[in-house]
Amino acid sequence: MISKYCFSALFVCLLGFVQAQTTVSGSFVHGGITRTYSFYVPASYTPGNPVPMVIGLHGLSSSGADFAENRDFRPIADTANFIMVHPDGSTMFGVRFWNYENILGSTVDDVGFLEALIDTIAASYSINSARIYCTGMSNGSFMAYLLACRSNRFAAIGTVTGSMSVDMYDECVPAQPIPVLHIHGTDDSTNPYEGTSTMKGIDETSLFWVDQNNCNPVPAVSSIPDINTSDNATATRYVYSGGINGHTVELFKINGGGHSWPGWPVSGSSGNTCMDFDATKEIWRFFSQYELNTLASQTNKKTVEVSFWPNPASKEITVQAADNYLITEISISDLQGRLIETKTGKNLQFIRLDYLKAGNYLLKISGDNFTVSKKLVIQNY
Repeated sequence: MISKYCFSALFVCLLGFVQAQTTVSGSFVHGGITRTYSFYVPASYTPGNPVPMVIGLHGLSSSGADFAENRDFRPIADTANFIMVHPDGSTMFGVRFWNYENILGSTVDDVGFLEALIDTIAASYSINSARIYCTGMSNGSFMAYLLACRSNRFAAIGTVTGSMSVDMYDECVPAQPIPVLHIHGTDDSTNPYEGTSTMKGIDETSLFWVDQNNCNPVPAVSSIPDINTSDNATATRYVYSGGINGHTVELFKINGGGHSWPGWPVSGSSGNTCMDFDATKEIWRFFSQYELNTLASQTNKKTVEVSFWPNPASKEITVQAADNYLITEISISDLQGRLIETKTGKNLQFIRLDYLKAGNYLLKISGDNFTVSKKLVIQNY
C-alpha cells in the first residue's frame, strides 16, 4: 500500500512535471497589426541553458494552433529540448496567410514579424541563437523559403508542399548558405511538383539551393522502405552533400503523394498521404545537424550568372557565362545521380546532346572558382 506521504510526494512530482511543460500565448503589434502566437516550452527546459528554437508556419487559411495539433513537434521537443513556436499569419478577407511576395498587393512584413517574434521570446527564455530553424507547409513553406532568402537568423529550413515563387527565385540573394530539406508529392494538385507559371518546380528549387550551398550536384539516391503498402504512395530520398560548412540539401520526392504532410493524414491534406515515414521526425533529424555559422563565407566561390539555350533542347546547346568568365567543365547526369558525360576545355561554349534520350537531366557548369547547376530538358523532335 502507498502511504499518504508517498502519494503526496508523487502527486507533487507529477504536478511539477505538468507545470514544467508550458504553452505560452501572446501578441504584440508589428507594422500596425496585432500579431498573435503561441509557443511550447518542454519540461526539459532549464532557464540559463540556451536551447534551440523551431518555428512552424501553417498553410493558407490555417493557424498556428492547427499546425501545433496536426504537425505536432511537441513530443520531439520534450526529448530533444527545444522550444516550438506556432505563430499566426495575418488575415486578408478573413483568411490567414503568410505574405511571401506582396500577395494581392499586401504590404504585411512577415519577415520582420518573425524576426521580432524570435527576439520577443528570447527576451524571456534562453535561446541558442545559432540553432533557430523554420519549417512550414504549403503557404508556410513559401514563407520559409523567403526567410532563407532574406533573413540571417536561421540555421536551416524544412519545407513541405510549397516552393519558391518565380519572382522569389529570380530575386533571391541569401545572406549566407543555408541547408534546405524539401518534401513534396508528385500528385500535389495545389502546388504541382513540376511548377506553374508563378511557382518554380521542385527539382529546380532544390538545385537552386544546391548551388547556393555549393553542394555536389550529383545526389545520393535511396528509396524509403514501403512499410505501408495501402497508402498509394512511395518515397525517394535525394541527398546533395559536400556543401559549405558541411551543408546538405535533401529532397523527399513522394511518388503518388498529394498535398499532404507525410505521416499525418489530417486537415489541410488532399490526395494520398505517404505513411512510410514521419515528416515531422525527418525535419527535426535534418535540423539537429546544423548550427548557424556567422563566419560562413563564400569568398572562395564566385557568383557567376550562367545561361544556356535552347532549353528544351535536342541536338546541342550553347553555354555562356556572364562577365567573360570562362567555362572549363560541363558534366551531365541523370536525376538518379548517374554521371553520363564530362567535357573539359579552356573555353567551352557548345556541347552536343543528340545521343541523349528525351527526359530531364542535371547540367553542372564549372569555371574558375564557380559552379552552377541547371536543369536540362531533352526533347526528341
